[in-house]
Amino acid sequence: MIPKTFTEEIQLSNGRTITLETGKLAKQADGSVVVRCGNCMLLATAVSARKASPVDFLPLTVDYREKFAAAGRFPGGFFKREARPSNEEILTMRLVDRVLRPLFPKDYHAETQVMIQLMSHDEEVKPDALAGLAASAAIQLSDIPFEYPISEVRVGRINGEFIVNPSSAQLLESDVDIMIGASEDSVAMVEGEFDEISEQEMIDAIAFGHDAIKAQIAAQVRLAEAVGKQETREYEEEDNDAELEAIVHEKAYQACYDIAKQASSKADRGLAFSEVKDAIKAEYSEEELEEKGELISKYFSGAQKKAVRDLVLNEGIRLDGRKTTDIRPIWCEVDYLPSTHGSSIFTRGETQALATVTLGTSREANVIDLPTEQGEENFYLHYNFPPFCTGEARPLRGTSRREVGHGNLAQRALKKVMPADCPYTVRVVSEVLESNGSSSMATVCSGTMALMDAGVQIKKPVSGIAMGLISDGDKFAVLSDILGDEDHLGDMDFKVTGTEDGITACQMDIKIKGLSYEILTQALEQARQGRLHILEKLVETIPAPASEVKAHAPKMINRVIANEFIGALIGPGGKVIQELQKESGCTIVINEDPVTEEGIVEILGTSPEGIAMVEAKIDSITFKPVVGNTYEVKVIKMLDFGAVVEYTQAPGNEVLLHVSELAWERTENVSDVVNMGDILEVKYFGVDSRTRKEKVSRKALLPRPERKQKPKKD
Repeated sequence: MIPKTFTEEIQLSNGRTITLETGKLAKQADGSVVVRCGNCMLLATAVSARKASPVDFLPLTVDYREKFAAAGRFPGGFFKREARPSNEEILTMRLVDRVLRPLFPKDYHAETQVMIQLMSHDEEVKPDALAGLAASAAIQLSDIPFEYPISEVRVGRINGEFIVNPSSAQLLESDVDIMIGASEDSVAMVEGEFDEISEQEMIDAIAFGHDAIKAQIAAQVRLAEAVGKQETREYEEEDNDAELEAIVHEKAYQACYDIAKQASSKADRGLAFSEVKDAIKAEYSEEELEEKGELISKYFSGAQKKAVRDLVLNEGIRLDGRKTTDIRPIWCEVDYLPSTHGSSIFTRGETQALATVTLGTSREANVIDLPTEQGEENFYLHYNFPPFCTGEARPLRGTSRREVGHGNLAQRALKKVMPADCPYTVRVVSEVLESNGSSSMATVCSGTMALMDAGVQIKKPVSGIAMGLISDGDKFAVLSDILGDEDHLGDMDFKVTGTEDGITACQMDIKIKGLSYEILTQALEQARQGRLHILEKLVETIPAPASEVKAHAPKMINRVIANEFIGALIGPGGKVIQELQKESGCTIVINEDPVTEEGIVEILGTSPEGIAMVEAKIDSITFKPVVGNTYEVKVIKMLDFGAVVEYTQAPGNEVLLHVSELAWERTENVSDVVNMGDILEVKYFGVDSRTRKEKVSRKALLPRPERKQKPKKD
């Protein structure tokens, strides 16, 4: 029997239609939906366990996968099956997770999975822009407790006009690429990159995207109503004890308030808070702690959070004693590591990032092989966050989603200032050595200085700052350069990067409803002031990019040759290029440009002599004498019928100087005119039509003897 399906449509401003369909696929999931735009189809499912997990948090998994079959392609590599998620898939998971997670009830601890997969790909549709809509629609069709529907859109801008969900081709022309996640009333998440736009332009982009989201939310509501919206399931709520909460609050609040006001370090402050909590627990017996110990810890955390927030709102004092607009002390250093191609240290308060730069050929480019995208990145950034940077000891389990996300943000911030004519593949690695507030923004700052130290001619320096917000509904405080605790206890984490002329990237997560554009405007302006302050510190340390790469760093020379010479440069079985690399100590990479039909030869080496050797070989192979021109040659072989000579400007490029072209007089022996090693000049005549060989002549450059007149007969 054909299942009954329900559909809803959403009209986009670019003329496209998004369709939501349910009832046909994955009916055993708590909620499932197919989202389609053009030929792009996503299947999203939501399932949540009926029993609570023993953990004291929501074990939510958001998974997004792109199937190669969706694009009619095979997975690359040896194993022909999709395996671990790509960085791009992880970034999409994070975009969706950050909007969904805050909307589940605080006391809902059931194992929950939201799975989204690309089932059909359309080159004109970016599927990540539909993932948030698909996830929310699947939850709305279930009985899983969830506060209200959300959606996400991508906003671009071409020729000053904003567009919703631009295609990959349109993004190449766009100076804005921003993802926005929101409910009908509130913006919850923003992440994007820009070509140095103003703060007001960014706000306009967010508002434009929010309007498009409202239409997508309305479609979800209509679809749920058409299906028959299920009653939200009942679930086991957390234990609570109002009387105990009041007692813990009374004992902890003022003590925590006083500790927060002392402006101590992260370690000292943490120790002081722990002592207060331990003192409260010491008033209870072991039996009482076994029964209520977790509740005491929970209520203590609540009292501590309120004390810190009240201190900021009431007195404008932060945990480390700063005012709301103050930036922590900064010190920087470049050229710290002697063997890297570029390095820098950026330290702001208790956050420190050490960045390195490595320069290479196109062979070191980061290959992107996805169902939805293929290509290479010649600039990429990796971010590492080891446990010691926060004073922890924990297992290392590979690159985390957080490391992928933070590295991507820093990469997007810096790639906007990379020179278009940079001949190198550039890799930046950020090692976070200390962390207490926005190590990703420290990575942007250290990355900027490391690039300049390496001699990469970036257009402008970039700095970054993380902003926070504390609000009680009536009063609010925007915090510049937030600490880790302020991120945890606050209502917003807003990271902004840019040059002195505008914003290059941003990432914002909002934890409260109804953030007004007035607060957002203030936060962006405060961020601009802080960003410029940090930028001054960077420029004081290194005012401009180094004029040259370091002595031990490879120098890159690009040469363009006609395709007809590529085979000669490579040689049979690669013999010529391999020997040349061995003799010169250089790395040589040859790429064919399909547009110009020319070969681009990359020469990478630390020795100027080695690079010169490779260039001389290329000159020799690609040398083409011009008919009528005169060239200097050297005799390298003597024959009975002439001498083999090579052009001195192109060693190895040989031609026969025939005995008849040595002199005007008849030459019996070649050695009567030239000998081995002689250097002389010849004129080039091109290919002889009779012999079909190249012809050069010495005698053509000599005065022609006058003909002897025959004696007249009497």
